[in-house]
Amino acid sequence: MQKITPFLWFDNQAEEAVQFYVSIFKDAKIGKTTRYTAAGPQPAGSVMTMSFTLQGQEFTALNGGPHFKFTEAVSFVVNCADQAEVDYFWEKLSAGGSEGQCGWLKDKFGLSWQVVPVDLLKMLSQSDPVAGKRVIQALMKMKKLDVGALEKAAKGD
Repeated sequence: MQKITPFLWFDNQAEEAVQFYVSIFKDAKIGKTTRYTAAGPQPAGSVMTMSFTLQGQEFTALNGGPHFKFTEAVSFVVNCADQAEVDYFWEKLSAGGSEGQCGWLKDKFGLSWQVVPVDLLKMLSQSDPVAGKRVIQALMKMKKLDVGALEKAAKGD
């Protein structure tokens, strides 16, 4: 059991969200499901929590009612090996949601994700501050990240 588990609060879409996330990530599985009893506060028999794992990271989804919503203050980063992975995760996670700037998106449940190439931090933190500035300038013009364009900016092409 991992020490810290992200706990995601949904109104009543926890099961739908878990199915959605598990369908996107290759190394994913659904764990334990707990259900509300007659004691409530949701209808008896409805899903209370569902545990699930994405790429080795455990999560729990809760149907807690309409009291809380996701904000960009919390996001999950998907580190992608190449443009094909960026394209795949961007398309799947943004379906029914909204695209943001600089590789950020919101999925159809309002959860924020950052879909980024694994080399982005290296490009941003190289010893040449001018190269880093070029990468930032290129990044700020993008929604879905273009790995080739970021690499060209890093090299000064």
